[in-house]
Amino acid sequence: MNQTINQLFSLEGKVALVTGGYGHLGTAITKGLAEAGAIVYVLGRSQDKFNDAFPGIPETIKFQYCDIADTQTIKDAFETIKQEAGTVDVLVNNAFYSKGQNPEALTDEEWAYGIDGNLNSVYRCIREAVPFLKERGGRIINVASMYGLVSPDFSIYDDNPSFLNPPHYGAAKAGVLQLTRYFACYLGKYSITVNAVTPGPFPSENVQQSEKFITQLQRKNPLNRIGNPDDLKGAFVYLASDASAFMTGQNMVIDGGWTAW
Repeated sequence: MNQTINQLFSLEGKVALVTGGYGHLGTAITKGLAEAGAIVYVLGRSQDKFNDAFPGIPETIKFQYCDIADTQTIKDAFETIKQEAGTVDVLVNNAFYSKGQNPEALTDEEWAYGIDGNLNSVYRCIREAVPFLKERGGRIINVASMYGLVSPDFSIYDDNPSFLNPPHYGAAKAGVLQLTRYFACYLGKYSITVNAVTPGPFPSENVQQSEKFITQLQRKNPLNRIGNPDDLKGAFVYLASDASAFMTGQNMVIDGGWTAW
């Protein structure tokens, strides 16, 4: 059946889950999916942070406790949502955790923690979502990073070493891209698409307090600006909708041209 362009991009009747959906980028992702018609469950550990991110809390945006470091809480969250909403259609793996920064001095524990928080946690969520998504097909969208594609430009961080991206983050995000390709091929027969979105320079509000550092990021980028979280809305709506039905195993790079140099 032919669909109009509005129908192709509509998420009416869809239930989407966004891990870390109240964070810097997660809030925009959540709002975008909800604006397209989805019921969105924000998976996280803090009801207070959820309330701060979504004042007034629209009926279509809901909080569900989930700790992506803990398999049992992931299982419980998915099952609770399935019982309440009747379906799980879209999973956005956005949450992460990490610690340690110095490339020459990461401890074994810091390295393992960062890999777990940026890669292993994505696998855990995919694994636990598959039985629900198999019921009628669906979408998995993994959030990667430009540093899963390219190395940092270390000169940008000379005067701002506290902002330096650590090596285990990029290594894990590169792994997320391979995990995306792997599960795209593995789950395709179930009408489940798996794609990634790779954000470029989207510094948090705290980082944006350093005007000199932001100026350096802007000069590095062909579009001469940093990313606004709302710049990501369209990509996630597209990948969650019928408009992307024939797209899987791909990586959408939203970086203002950073990786084009």
